[in-house]
Amino acid sequence: MGEITLPVWLVVLVAILATIGLIDRLLAPSVKWFLRRRANKAIARLNSSLSLKIRPFTLTKREALIDALMFDTEVIQAIEQQAKETNTPREIIMEEARSYAKEVVPAFSHYTYFKIGTRLASSLSKMLYRVRLGNPDESALHEIDPNSSVVFVMNHRSNMDYVLVTYMAASSSALSYAVGEWARIWALQNLIRSMGAYFVRRHSSGNPLYRKVLARYVNMATQAGVTQAIFPEGGLSLDGKLRPPKFGLLSYMVSEFDANAKRDIVFIPVGLNYDRVLEDRILSANAKKKEGERVKYKFSPKILFAFILRSIILALKGKWFRYGYACVSFGKPISMREYTKNHNFDLRLMGKKQKHKAIEQLGQYLMQQVGKAIPVLPVSLVASVFADEGSRLLSLFEIRNKIFNLIKKIEQNGAHIHVPRNDYDYLVEVGLRMLTLRHIVREEDSKYRANWQEKNLLEYYANSIRHLF
Repeated sequence: MGEITLPVWLVVLVAILATIGLIDRLLAPSVKWFLRRRANKAIARLNSSLSLKIRPFTLTKREALIDALMFDTEVIQAIEQQAKETNTPREIIMEEARSYAKEVVPAFSHYTYFKIGTRLASSLSKMLYRVRLGNPDESALHEIDPNSSVVFVMNHRSNMDYVLVTYMAASSSALSYAVGEWARIWALQNLIRSMGAYFVRRHSSGNPLYRKVLARYVNMATQAGVTQAIFPEGGLSLDGKLRPPKFGLLSYMVSEFDANAKRDIVFIPVGLNYDRVLEDRILSANAKKKEGERVKYKFSPKILFAFILRSIILALKGKWFRYGYACVSFGKPISMREYTKNHNFDLRLMGKKQKHKAIEQLGQYLMQQVGKAIPVLPVSLVASVFADEGSRLLSLFEIRNKIFNLIKKIEQNGAHIHVPRNDYDYLVEVGLRMLTLRHIVREEDSKYRANWQEKNLLEYYANSIRHLF
């Protein structure tokens, strides 16, 4: 028998491949089982401490959710219809639908959410603001049927809203957000997806196939009991006022709601307010844009560097007071089951127009409750006084009197007013300090006057609570 001589590199390559095959067949399953077991234990410990549990749907592999979406009856019908209408091969439309599903479906990681996301949210929130909780009602949250699908419905003041609410709700639940196209940046979108968020196209959602894929995912998540958070306004308020709600996501959630089913949908109104919104100048400068016009955000490294440098200098001088207070306030939970019984309707039995009208009324009602939950902060109170007085010079005594009168009106409507240190004089001091530091209000001989060159910004903060009185 002859000898076969093999080169050393080939022997090494064969040995490496054999080792990889051995690991894959014998060791990998054991390692996967061990890691999965540890993950399941960690999730069980998490769930024992959360008021709103993490659902199995949230923990399902992303590929499985995408497949479930692709084999959904309504998605298949939408694919067939678009293929027929456009005279395009079904396989191409299928791939298009799959690309939409991949875009929408999140990839939740409990480790990323609770070990990275919530810690970053906590650090950033506390670094920038004095964070406060308004109307804390833990009992209301605990009284919600644990089998319910809970949806936090919020006003949209700043992109910090996502961070702030994640931090404030971290001890109660993992929230699945609907996030706009702004976050679809390579590294950022992967982090956001692993936090359980799903992306929504705000300005290019005219494609019926895309809308169907999105609608079915949101409906599936709601029926599976996933805790979600939505901003019905659809975008940031440009003038500080509450914007008219959009009804797309809400209709996806409730259009098939059955009041007799085991799972209820419970909406929790959430009001957000800040003494300083990070994007306030950009937003207020675009306040006169018509509904539907896009706001252009221009990133300038020079402006960012100057902003950071100025903050450092103020901190070294002891004059940096963070950005004032940020407050999250929770309203009374609203049961969809009770709402439909009180209004005597069943969405499943309604025609298209009737259903749209009923969902629109529900959306308007939810936004009213969100408006009532918006907390009143020092800057918004002081800004309201100067916005009403124009450029008139006011003494500190006059300012205090006008603010106390405003507080009486607001308290009659049951709104939450954050009074720092329980001291109303200090409330006035804090609000004035924030506005004078930013030159929105000027001090002249121990009296104060609105800087009318900053009229848009002044009205932006006044408008945040205008609906309360």
